[in-house]
Amino acid sequence: MASCGSTPPTSTCRSAPATRPSRRWGRFRTKTSCITTTESGRSTSTAPRRASAATATSMWMPSMSPDPIDNAHRNGTSDPKGDTGMIFKQPFSRRDLLKFAGGAVAIVGTGVWAGNILLPEAASAAIGDPDLYLAGTDGWIFLPKTPAIPPFHPDVLAPDPFTTYIFGFRNVTGLGDTQLTNQKNKAQHSAPMFWTKQFDPAHPVDFTVQLTNLGLALRPDLFDAHTLHWHGFRNVIPFFDGEPSGSVAVRTGRVFSYVYRPREPGTYMFHCHVEDVEHVQMGMTGLVFVRPLQDGQNIGGHTQFIYNDGDGSTGFDREFAMFLSEVWAEAHWADAHIQLPQWSDYRADFGLLNGRVYPDTIAPNAPIDAAASIHALAVQTDPVSGDLVAPVGHPELQYQPQSSLVNCNAGETVALRFANLGFREQAMTLAGIRMRVVGRDATPMRGRDGTDTSYETETINIGPGESFDVVFIAPGHTGPGFDTYMLYNRNYPATNNLAPGGMGGQATEIRVYAPGGLRAQAYPNDLGV
Repeated sequence: MASCGSTPPTSTCRSAPATRPSRRWGRFRTKTSCITTTESGRSTSTAPRRASAATATSMWMPSMSPDPIDNAHRNGTSDPKGDTGMIFKQPFSRRDLLKFAGGAVAIVGTGVWAGNILLPEAASAAIGDPDLYLAGTDGWIFLPKTPAIPPFHPDVLAPDPFTTYIFGFRNVTGLGDTQLTNQKNKAQHSAPMFWTKQFDPAHPVDFTVQLTNLGLALRPDLFDAHTLHWHGFRNVIPFFDGEPSGSVAVRTGRVFSYVYRPREPGTYMFHCHVEDVEHVQMGMTGLVFVRPLQDGQNIGGHTQFIYNDGDGSTGFDREFAMFLSEVWAEAHWADAHIQLPQWSDYRADFGLLNGRVYPDTIAPNAPIDAAASIHALAVQTDPVSGDLVAPVGHPELQYQPQSSLVNCNAGETVALRFANLGFREQAMTLAGIRMRVVGRDATPMRGRDGTDTSYETETINIGPGESFDVVFIAPGHTGPGFDTYMLYNRNYPATNNLAPGGMGGQATEIRVYAPGGLRAQAYPNDLGV
């Protein structure tokens, strides 16, 4: 399941930095998300390029619609097929045009496609409201201020109480136009976790995610496009893949709807695939999972499952997502200060679990609207501004809303969904409780003949771009209160964040209560208290 989007910067795959620089405000900046090849004796690249005034032309793109916050471009724009809601004129270089079409389409005049392309399966534009609406922008998060990493951390530009500049996504589903505009410079990390149900051919329902680009408030000189790449999604229609050389990238002020028919349950991840070494490291990453069609049936005493196992072996009572990411303080400082990091010097100064470091990982979730958490954790927002409401007692975690604390009752089966979009392999250990690995990379641990290949362990080694699905049975309760077990990255020197005197980084706690001590879970990562 690992793909180039999550590969360390030193790799030779698509996400490795290319050698061709780009000027931004007079500085050279490394290009990413590119492949360099040689055709007819000349070098070519699929890296996103800025439009050239000398080679600009106009083009219309299907399934791309104007954002409600930017209507000016609608005037004078027409679709030769009569659909004015899905067309706009956009300056593109000739190389951009060839990239977008994969070299297989010719542009005639200023708005005509030459033939049908990229149609491995019949697909239509999304109809009605999307299941989820995400916005790409920049913002600030909090990481421990001591020990400092001068001059990079804490960043002197950071507004109190924050420390670190990021790019990221926000869930803006249901926000009005003014509220939507207000979310510029209010990105969160990790990106909003979302989920959907496995596609059922007998009752076909598409899952749609709308993405808009609000721009970068701190860096108006940058006009980076954004995409949503569902990492590991099998047989995706290229047009909706989010890899910018073969699909659409969303420029500032635009909107694009991704249409999915997920046929394989399990745990995945997503990220922006434009300049992906930078955008992944800057925080445009999150976890997504697919629920199996088997859900709702009573099999083996469970009604919720990770996979269509047929025997209840992947059933659970509670589920918790564990998303691993990293922060290199110098790179985040450099983007805030119009500088360029040397990616070959990469190091992970902070190891994050659901966007936080221990002990912040055990702080509560931000207030969640359980009724609205149908496809994503619906963090409560300010009714006027639309801004996120911070976790109680933790204003510094306003844009890191998801807890990693695991609460459960003795005897319950608990599912942990791990995904890693850092650049380094990690070793997550659960001390004192055996975990059973039931799936990897959204694939159940079953042989071709149905043989059970699941296994028990106390440590999972999870590489960049990989996911693990594990279950454990909560041990008996000894009390009083709750019993505590540690879930932590045993690569301690790399993830303790230089914390003086103890644990830090990618670590959290498993708290086991007496039977019946916690109410049933209302949504993933619900603490039940």
